[in-house]
Amino acid sequence: MTASGVAGGVWVDLVGQEKVVATLRAAVEGERHAMTHAWLVVGPPGSGRSNAGRAFAAALQCPRGGCGECQSCRTALSGAHPDVTLVRTEQLSIGVDEVRDLVRRAAMSPALGRYQCIVVEDADRITERGADALLKSLEEPAPKTVWVLCAPTPDDVIATIRSRTRLVELATPRDDAVAELLMRRDGAPEAIAAYAARIAQGHIGRARVLARDEAARRRRKEILDLPPRLTSLGACLTAASNLVEAASEEAAAATVDVDARERAALSEALGLTTKGVRTRSPGAAFKDLEDQQKARSKRVQRDALDRVLTEFTSYYRDVLAVQTRSGASLINAELATPIAKLAASTTPEATIGRLDAILECRTALETNVAPLLALEALLIQLRV
Repeated sequence: MTASGVAGGVWVDLVGQEKVVATLRAAVEGERHAMTHAWLVVGPPGSGRSNAGRAFAAALQCPRGGCGECQSCRTALSGAHPDVTLVRTEQLSIGVDEVRDLVRRAAMSPALGRYQCIVVEDADRITERGADALLKSLEEPAPKTVWVLCAPTPDDVIATIRSRTRLVELATPRDDAVAELLMRRDGAPEAIAAYAARIAQGHIGRARVLARDEAARRRRKEILDLPPRLTSLGACLTAASNLVEAASEEAAAATVDVDARERAALSEALGLTTKGVRTRSPGAAFKDLEDQQKARSKRVQRDALDRVLTEFTSYYRDVLAVQTRSGASLINAELATPIAKLAASTTPEATIGRLDAILECRTALETNVAPLLALEALLIQLRV
């Protein structure tokens, strides 16, 4: 352990997760009844689920139990180790074909390390047919295979899979622990690190973005400036349009380069860039690629809108804290004046109604309601 109470080696980035680290370390060190063939790592967004999965896989391959310095640790953490498979989808779901490929890989003996480790970072995105394909591998595991499934909550994974895994629950990291990580790993100034940790609400990835990117901090401020301005129907509709347009632009910027590289790679694979070489029907391959790229863009846009809803939630949470005199610290302390003004002009019941509307909007987006329609309905309900 370091002086700040953070475990070292491959565990160093698991801030505030001492109990989880102890559990996984016991399995790595071979303590009696500590190891099993399938794990389910759950925790709130940004708590470090995927980091825990990668660290565990690296420690299982390391001769010293997760030193963080040897070749086995470095290659496992980066995804380059031949016996560690890191699964991170950019699509809306993980289908049965991809799961079957993983099951075939899981049946193989380790090439270099002690275990064949399969880390699925978005196990909650596995489709029902994919889960059925995975189930048999969990019921009849290969002797040297370890599955690590990561999901927000146990209920996000079907019961038949959940019952065949050992549950590991991550906690929301403390603000001071996240701030210490930002200063140590990213070199963030103390004031910026404390600010990013506070407003990220335990989401380490979000805190890193806010600490390093001034544009991200500026976009967040623009979002939180909206609630007091929602004074008319026109203002609500305009704000909704602007938010959806910004999310679409963010998705386009995030995917344009990788989309172009994928199209170029497919053209080369099909021989379209070689003079005199033509495949019989490249259209189907390009159609499949286009569908995958559309799904990825849709997920990026949805993630951007989800961040908007998270910021709105933090704002109205602060309003409710002021109205109820709970004594809780404000997440958005720098906006104390407009928050106090809105709190004085409305009731706690109305604020709870606004928080419910945000949850309804998130559910609508998850069920493929058109983003503009969902945001318009939300902002109209947030109108002051």
